[in-house]
Amino acid sequence: MNANKNAWLLIDAGNTRIKWALADRASDAWLAQGAALHAEASDLAVQWSAAFAAAPPARVLAANVAGAAVRTRLEQMLAAVAPGASVEWFASCAQRAGLVNGYRNPAQLGCDRFAAAIGARALAPDRPIIVANCGTATTVDAIDASGRFIGGMILPGLGLMASSLARNTAQLPQIQPGTLLPSPFADNTDDAILAGCLSAQAGAIERASVQHGAVECILSGGAASYIAPMLTLAPGLVLRHVDNIVMKGLHAIVRAEGDVC
Repeated sequence: MNANKNAWLLIDAGNTRIKWALADRASDAWLAQGAALHAEASDLAVQWSAAFAAAPPARVLAANVAGAAVRTRLEQMLAAVAPGASVEWFASCAQRAGLVNGYRNPAQLGCDRFAAAIGARALAPDRPIIVANCGTATTVDAIDASGRFIGGMILPGLGLMASSLARNTAQLPQIQPGTLLPSPFADNTDDAILAGCLSAQAGAIERASVQHGAVECILSGGAASYIAPMLTLAPGLVLRHVDNIVMKGLHAIVRAEGDVC
């Protein structure tokens, strides 16, 4: 079967889930998309077989922060459903797709953070930006108006904060974040844990936005919808909730570089 040279498979293998999109190289369109938990990764082969029914993609661009075993498993599945596809395992470098990596050691920056920053820059060019990706961990990173990734912060994600507190504090219950609270001053222990964790997440994002002088804050990740209502941002600062900011970055690379990738 001939490969579709205009379609790229984008993969974001995070700490909890593996997300993917079949992207059109010439536009912002995603032709198909899906996800699977690591424990259910075999489902990806089924999803891909359906998505590639007409023709498999010629290229794959994958960001993986889940380790070597996950990479090996993905390589095996890709060999079965997209044989012959050229696969690039995205890694942070000094400069790519119009973004300069200002990390002291550019290669040390997590590839998901670099991709998210590229995606944020593509969505809001020539503006000082904060991009907060709220998943298993929460990362809050700054990009300046010239297109330089300055650096950022990493903190436990909302769920990790709550579960750590419950696990390590006697008699506190395990809770699942998800309830929007009417007040940060909770009148029961479960909500007090959630209020504290939400406030810590929101506070980090708010502080980063003020310190950076950002004019736009891009929020992404599974916990973003819980954190967004807690944010109190400076006047004039635009808050944008964007799904899958890492894959938006991978798609921006594809569109910027085409066959160079």
